[in-house]
Amino acid sequence: MLERKHDTFNYLDYASGNTEGAPLLVMLHGYGSNEKDLISLAPALDRRLRVFSLQAPIQMGNEMYGWFPIEFTQDGITVDREAANRSRELLQGFLRETIASLRPAGGKVFLMGFSQGAVMNYLTAFTAPELLHGVIALSGQLPDTHPEADAIPDELKELPFLVVHGLYDEVLPIDKGRQADRWLRNCISEFTYREYPMGHEIDGESFEFVASWLRKQIDRIG
Repeated sequence: MLERKHDTFNYLDYASGNTEGAPLLVMLHGYGSNEKDLISLAPALDRRLRVFSLQAPIQMGNEMYGWFPIEFTQDGITVDREAANRSRELLQGFLRETIASLRPAGGKVFLMGFSQGAVMNYLTAFTAPELLHGVIALSGQLPDTHPEADAIPDELKELPFLVVHGLYDEVLPIDKGRQADRWLRNCISEFTYREYPMGHEIDGESFEFVASWLRKQIDRIG
């Protein structure tokens, strides 16, 4: 595993095989975590993958980072939309540059995000679906702004989505996952939703399904 620095992101680079033209998975950690979190899952994923785990741009404390500021209020979590859009633009710029320089299989990448990282997945998919092979959103929620159902571009409609949520999630309750299920099911042609008896986490059973879903998507791009 290599530590790399980019103009906009620090990230970890993991590959178990040949990296030339390899399918690329980009991981986005949750609020208050860092790039060392999700990368621990990489060795158990398909060996054809090259995996980047990005460090979010906003430092909150020692080894703690976020994609955008949030506040916990009596009415729920409030989001700094401007900061979220800035991070989305940085992320999309990074993805475009990475695709141009590395030329991963199929000329696109997979995105996998946990919690706030899943929100970044949605924001990216809704505005730049042409960059993506597929989206894995774990224990997240839809952003409060998303395309109107009658104005969804064809590239987004055809983008494979997997949404996973814990029944006992104490941070983002299960209804957040079910809201995503209700909206995406009517908009995305290849959409999969799964609930598991877990909290705000990725347990063994849910990860096995994620790995198998991702393996099938890799098979499709060759």
